[in-house]
Amino acid sequence: MFNSTVLEVAVGMVFCFAAVALIVSSIYEAIASIFGLRSKTLLTGVKALLNDDSFSDLARGIYNHALINPRASGTAETEDDLINLPSYIDAKDFSTALLDCIQSGPGDFTKLGDDIEAITDPQLKTLPKGFYVHAQGDAAVLHQKLATWFDGSMDRVSGAYKRWSQLWCFLIGLLIAALFNIDTFHLFSTLWAHPSLAAGLDTVGMEHASDAMNHLVALPVGWATFPPEFGRTLFIQLVGWLVTASAALFGAPFWFDILQQILKIRVRGTGSKPGTIPTT
Repeated sequence: MFNSTVLEVAVGMVFCFAAVALIVSSIYEAIASIFGLRSKTLLTGVKALLNDDSFSDLARGIYNHALINPRASGTAETEDDLINLPSYIDAKDFSTALLDCIQSGPGDFTKLGDDIEAITDPQLKTLPKGFYVHAQGDAAVLHQKLATWFDGSMDRVSGAYKRWSQLWCFLIGLLIAALFNIDTFHLFSTLWAHPSLAAGLDTVGMEHASDAMNHLVALPVGWATFPPEFGRTLFIQLVGWLVTASAALFGAPFWFDILQQILKIRVRGTGSKPGTIPTT
């Protein structure tokens, strides 16, 4: 059975990681929203999918289509002309928009084969041509194959976006850890010596980054003296910041789930938890 010290240290450590992860994700989401990172990544993925890096052919037609970009004028000639870029495209809408861009006569499935042959890019033409042949005159089958193709391609785009977002979240987490001296090793050693510091921590009121920061300052983090002196202590602090930033990459939901489980164990083992955090 875990003793109270182990539980309180675990609560404090996990709470800290959860708070940092929440702050990091909130900052990253704000940055992604301001700079339209998702929508720009999606546009890049669609251009790559359609071999239209210059945005002069099918990619332009897709983004001018009302199903894909309903709030735009539909007359964009360049990427700079696009407004309200979508951050998500439904696979079925993409399939419909692509066929509309390819077809010379909407709804004429027989003529569609000739329209696909007219595609100037030989690499791009091969895939819809194969789908058209396998559909054997069934428009629904062709739509499904194109939608599946798009979904598979967007999975790769999403994977690339996630890798970049993880890198940015790590850098943001490292910056926060350094600014507020959230050193994992110092936090652990202090909580081990003074487990009461984590006695009143809970997830109540931890919904936003500002809430997380207000709760975080109750833990033994921050600078006692600044700037720090170069040496072995600063090196250990740097490693502690790296651990904190790495832990934040698991995401706030992951750490909050673990924290809830630990709190349940603490409640079962110690009865009702204190309502306030002792001052230091």
